[in-house]
Amino acid sequence: MTPSVPNQSNTMSHAIDFEEVSTVGLESSPVAPALAGLRANEARYFKNKYDHTFTVEAARRAKPTIAWVHRILEQERAIQIDSKPLEATEFEVGGMKMAYVFYENGLSINVMYSHGDPKKRAVGFKLSEGMEVPPELSTFKFARQKSKLAGTIRGSFFVIKKPY
Repeated sequence: MTPSVPNQSNTMSHAIDFEEVSTVGLESSPVAPALAGLRANEARYFKNKYDHTFTVEAARRAKPTIAWVHRILEQERAIQIDSKPLEATEFEVGGMKMAYVFYENGLSINVMYSHGDPKKRAVGFKLSEGMEVPPELSTFKFARQKSKLAGTIRGSFFVIKKPY
């Protein structure tokens, strides 16, 4: 793991390197190394599948993305995330709008939203290794997945029913 560069993600967006995993932007998380691995795992997936460079920006600069994700959670399932968002990203790839929010407690939430196919709309939750299931997500069942970058990831999801 490379050393963190202070405040880099507070000033601009930055590409996530999945070969040299860094905790930049995630330093305040009690599970920062695992969350950085989870973030790098997502970056590797999008690079390999779509040749897309996964970039994130500080939460304070990504307020519209975070608000969109939180609106979907609230309107679909009355979920309010108690943890502080640290970073977020939003992009289009493969005909899908994708949004990710990475939280201080180690949670990652992603929204996959197809504009053309309502059956391809979902919210995914991933828990970093070492974190407990947050109370607001206690009704979900989480499956385990092994990752070289992130250790054991626990994940769950739900299908989005309304248009956003």
